[in-house]
Amino acid sequence: MHVDLGSSLDATPGVSRASLERLDEQVAAAHERIAAGRDAHEHGYEALNLPSTVDLDAIRTAVAPFDDAEAVLTVGIGGSALGAATFADALAGPDDPDAYFLDNVDPEHVSRLLDSLPLDRTVLNVVSRSGTTAETLANFLVVRESMADAGVDWTDRTFVTTGESGNLRSLAEKHDLPSLSVPDGVPGRFSALSTVGLAVAAIQGHDLDAIRAGSADAAGGLSGSLFETPAYAYGATTYALAGRGAVTNAMMPYAERLETFAEWFAQLWAESLGKDGLGQTPARALGATDQHSQLQLYRAGPRDKLVTLVRPRDYSDRAIPETDLDGLSYLGGSSLGDLLDAEFEATEASLVESGVPAIRVEIDAVDERSLGSLLYEMEAACVLYGELAAVSTFTQPAVEWGKNAARGLLGGGDFEEAEAVDQRTSLVVE
Repeated sequence: MHVDLGSSLDATPGVSRASLERLDEQVAAAHERIAAGRDAHEHGYEALNLPSTVDLDAIRTAVAPFDDAEAVLTVGIGGSALGAATFADALAGPDDPDAYFLDNVDPEHVSRLLDSLPLDRTVLNVVSRSGTTAETLANFLVVRESMADAGVDWTDRTFVTTGESGNLRSLAEKHDLPSLSVPDGVPGRFSALSTVGLAVAAIQGHDLDAIRAGSADAAGGLSGSLFETPAYAYGATTYALAGRGAVTNAMMPYAERLETFAEWFAQLWAESLGKDGLGQTPARALGATDQHSQLQLYRAGPRDKLVTLVRPRDYSDRAIPETDLDGLSYLGGSSLGDLLDAEFEATEASLVESGVPAIRVEIDAVDERSLGSLLYEMEAACVLYGELAAVSTFTQPAVEWGKNAARGLLGGGDFEEAEAVDQRTSLVVE
């Protein structure tokens, strides 16, 4: 990816070139720690080794029985779904199997989706490292029942992605299901470039080698300076801006196909960096749509925001027809791409004019290689930010608290977190 920090200089809050040069000494030390963690295959840091460790042949073998699929339904939550969804939404073509994701337990949504699918031609991909994730296992049981009710042998249409032991691993062995292993040492939100994120891409026929090549390019480009490494430029500058008051980071891609990328980024950034009273809250926006809503807040609201503007440099375009309508003749002869680029440039300029920091991120195209690079570099940026902030990037204790509370409420064990639910103060207005 290509990162331009110019619109974050001398903003409010903002950084200066001199402050970034001072910060670069800390970046060099953080890079050494990251490199050491990768070399030692430490938990979390192992995610940055995926370009060299992911087994693409294993993925192709696992999905080979499903080359007749018209749809693929992934049952997973959080990192077990968002990486795959990012690739699916960014790369899907008109002839690809449709990709769907059950990452919530809203009963009405689940029922509507299952009623709409051709279950006899749908591949079911169940993803959970532990094999005990409540939402995932509940949805799986519902989907399995729906397949049985439709006269579909679910064992012919299912593969699992899970750890080396647990309920799903036992299920796969009992029914001889195709299976993939979740890589050790890789937290779910960092697993997009692994078996977890790439199986759906394989079913849809996307170029896994190009995705890996893009991530490998990014991995090979990591160095000890933010001025030489786009990932570190982004991670270090967002860290510096957060310390100066930009505690919200609005991720705003100018491409419909990257909208789910912003959702993936939100989980990565929030779950990794929100620790010890620190962090930077990710917001999601879409250009140019949200120029007509959220931009008002970004420009004229509290000075606590950074806006990250993302776009591809190359894309398929469409001409705007000539018109003789009053006031619209300037559009004729140009293209929708010209208009979108103008909106991008105008938004960035409007933020600069109002003193709001912005960072420009550009990728070559919305294709496999560029996406592999983009996701890897955002993960590396996140890890660097965590090193600079001295937070435990690869843990999620607050998330685990909520899981334990919900499991206790459902009778899945004795958890003290569940007892706190009964102690909630209520103030009802009806």
